[in-house]
Amino acid sequence: METRVAIIGIIVENSDSVEKLNSLLHEYGKYIIGRMGIPYRQRKINVISIAIDGPQDIISALSGKIGKLDGISAKTAFSNVYTTYDES
Repeated sequence: METRVAIIGIIVENSDSVEKLNSLLHEYGKYIIGRMGIPYRQRKINVISIAIDGPQDIISALSGKIGKLDGISAKTAFSNVYTTYDES
């Protein structure tokens, strides 16, 4: 299995979608390296960054699912470093 390290940047504008977001992050938890959330109270939004290490299709799937949530946007930046793991 070939994996990449990436950062998913998330902007939460609708707090009603946070429960669904957290559920998705829990579902993909085995790939998540770390998470940082910053409430921006003046703008009534939250800024979240997710560091993740996994197969590119898994990372893209998570980012796509997050981006489909109401009032939440996500963008992904991939590293150029590939790592191959033997799953046997």
